[in-house]
Amino acid sequence: MMPRQSWTDERLDHFEKRVDERFDQFEDRVNQKFDQVEKRLDRMGTDIRELRQAMNQAHHTMVIGFMGLAGLIASGAIFF
Repeated sequence: MMPRQSWTDERLDHFEKRVDERFDQFEDRVNQKFDQVEKRLDRMGTDIRELRQAMNQAHHTMVIGFMGLAGLIASGAIFF
């Protein structure tokens, strides 16, 4: 079967109408899917912020621990 080589205005209008009808039929589902994606992206942003805060707290704790350890090593070397 050979594809059509040209489209008449009437055929294009019919095609446009069918596309609009099909989109209207699924518009609510498409909007729901986009809403779900937006909610997931918001949740991901929140999760990433929480992860960054946890990493900053861990970094702060490690720095304090290493400074304390360095102080113990230095005091041990000085006093013993």
